[in-house]
Amino acid sequence: MRGLPFRECFQGFRTLRLHPLRSLLTILGIFIGVASVIWLMAFGEGISHAVQKQIEGLGADNIIVRSIKPRDDGSRSSNQFVAHYGLTRADLERLEDTISTIKLAMPVRELRREIRFSERRLDGRLVGCTPQYAEVTRLGVERGRFLSDADMLEKSNVCVLAAETARTLFPYQDPIGRSVGVDQMYYVVVGVAKERAPSAAIGGSLDSQDFSKDVYIPITTLWSRLGDLIVTFRQGAREAEYVELNQITLQVTDIAHVMSTADVVKTTLAPYHKNPDYGVTVPLELLEQAKTTRLMLLILMIVIAGISLTVGGIGIMNITLATVTERTREIGIRRALGAKRRDIARQFLIETTSMATTGGLTGIAGGLLCRPAVIGLRHLLEKIIPETVEKLPPIVREIEPQIVLWSIPLAFGISVSVGIAFGLYPAIRASALDPIEALRHS
Repeated sequence: MRGLPFRECFQGFRTLRLHPLRSLLTILGIFIGVASVIWLMAFGEGISHAVQKQIEGLGADNIIVRSIKPRDDGSRSSNQFVAHYGLTRADLERLEDTISTIKLAMPVRELRREIRFSERRLDGRLVGCTPQYAEVTRLGVERGRFLSDADMLEKSNVCVLAAETARTLFPYQDPIGRSVGVDQMYYVVVGVAKERAPSAAIGGSLDSQDFSKDVYIPITTLWSRLGDLIVTFRQGAREAEYVELNQITLQVTDIAHVMSTADVVKTTLAPYHKNPDYGVTVPLELLEQAKTTRLMLLILMIVIAGISLTVGGIGIMNITLATVTERTREIGIRRALGAKRRDIARQFLIETTSMATTGGLTGIAGGLLCRPAVIGLRHLLEKIIPETVEKLPPIVREIEPQIVLWSIPLAFGISVSVGIAFGLYPAIRASALDPIEALRHS
């Protein structure tokens, strides 16, 4: 079909203005469909981006081996109150000595403790680690320094505070050089870490972690001062755990060896752990799974939005069929004055395409408002119901929709196609009307 005459295009838009409410409701269906395509894909991309960012933060060339407390099957007698489980220093040495593709094996020990300075208190996490911890976990230092090799060798009583820990204990003071208390021991603050967002649960053996209330000390200091047996008293009951290491982070020499090294790690540790008291998490494997999930999520979003656009297209067809019935006499007059069937069909096709195009353009505008609308709504909810927002998972609180650029032409193309496809039948039906019968219509 050659270029459409401007007069017929103008006539199509003028006809739509004769029934503004009807046209507006029809356009609204297309608007919702197009905006839905952009919004749904933006949300899917935002969630996927957040998950992949967390996984990438673990390091694609890392393997994380984490201690897991076995479930109590009731076999332990009442006087055996010590839970003995998890990774050991022997496991650490065994992995370092037997697997050639490992270039770094980093031990981590974590304890829940009350941290204090003067009259201020904070329930946080005491983390025994090595100087490599900051680099491997991508933990930045805002002030001072991180732990050093000398601190490890001398078992120094020094520590590095997480950002929120420093703000809570030292709201008006510089924490560098001051001492914080943990149990009956004191540690001199040598550094303050940068802000770090909490991580959601990733993999079967890696729980969600909040790094904002941490205190980092040399792991050699933790071993010498606190040991491996930790006894706690709760509501008159005594509980104890004997754990040497909570985590071993392994850095592989080449990313190509990550998966094979993970298999060797499992094989190496299996004979020494009869109970399932550890888990192996491979960020690279999770990253690949996340990318596959992202693709599946995008396809699902497109299907859902496509259904919405189809419903809008059915609305266009319904309205156009009603219009054909109402304008039967007009069609007869035009045919009597010399209009051909293709002219009648083209007129109604222009009208349906005009509605679809208008709905598509306004839908794109609405779709581009996704990110500012979500951020604005989140800020509003944080002011109105801050307690409820605080209880939401981190990935929900911090999600920012990411507009997928190719979703814009895709959504607009689908909307125009829907207008043409669902307007074709009414247009053909209008052009097929017998002129004489149409003139008799009252």
